[in-house]
Amino acid sequence: MGKRWYLRLSAAAAVWILTAVCTVAAYADGTLIPVGETVGIQIKMKGVLVAGVTSVETAEGTVCPAQSAGLKAGDVIAAVNGQAVEDAAGFVKAVEEQGSGPVELSVLRNGRSQSVTVSPARDAGGVWRLGLWLRDGVAGVGTVTYIDPATGAFGALGHGVNDTDTGVLLPVADGDVCRAQIVDVKRGTAGAPGELAGSLDADDVLGCIESNTPCGIFGVIDGRLDTVCPALPVGSPEDVQKGPATILACVAGQQIREYDVEIARTGMTGSGGRDLMVHVTDPELLQRTGGIVQGMSGSPIIQNGKLVGAVTHVLVNDPTRGYGIFIDTMLDAAA
Repeated sequence: MGKRWYLRLSAAAAVWILTAVCTVAAYADGTLIPVGETVGIQIKMKGVLVAGVTSVETAEGTVCPAQSAGLKAGDVIAAVNGQAVEDAAGFVKAVEEQGSGPVELSVLRNGRSQSVTVSPARDAGGVWRLGLWLRDGVAGVGTVTYIDPATGAFGALGHGVNDTDTGVLLPVADGDVCRAQIVDVKRGTAGAPGELAGSLDADDVLGCIESNTPCGIFGVIDGRLDTVCPALPVGSPEDVQKGPATILACVAGQQIREYDVEIARTGMTGSGGRDLMVHVTDPELLQRTGGIVQGMSGSPIIQNGKLVGAVTHVLVNDPTRGYGIFIDTMLDAAA
């Protein structure tokens, strides 16, 4: 049995815990397989993210070298003294080896690269520190929206994986998706969104992640995902209409079910995965989850025999309603 991690989902419609693709440029015959399976998602970042700055207690008093140098939460450190940074442990080692000398950091901030020089401080234990909280990856649980039957390319979530503390879209070095299952559900109520608790098996890897975009994560699956629906035509935004539709979701174990919804609004030309509004009408899903809960992001939306979108967010004050993204928008991001 592989190693299992027990995680809780907690974002707009997905969960991320501290610890993308062979992109879809085209789909072979105009069809994609809607999925709806919950998978574990593990991402290793390019460089290390500054999750926060902190003070260093020295013999002379309290200082904060990182803050003094202008480093901010959300900065991504790509290199130390010209050497690429692969993870937080490597960063710490490079700083310790530098000793008391200033450290030249290559930093990415708001999409722009800059150089920052930081002079470390020696703490009470004799260790040279910069005063940084660092993060080099995330692991969580999310829903796969579609697979290209010809290539195995997939899209998931319908929104990006952002750092929980800074909101920064995480740059991806590599990552994978692995087998997972839902072990608990917290029902949503007005003002208190529900959530799925997932268990992922990190040793049962299903495929790779190569990109993380504001419209979803993308990669290639090896074909072992469970599916309950055949390949369907891809619907354009013009195909989406107010009225009955269904979503595919996994809210218990590894069982994918189809649930009834209504598309309440469309053509919203929204941003951040808010192209349309979905209203859950299925009695079973309402009884089990209260509607849309955190962790269901990526659940495919099907209408009139076409794959038209994916669930992305829940309305905090009405868990029976949420937003979705057009499948065309996801495919554009993948390409």
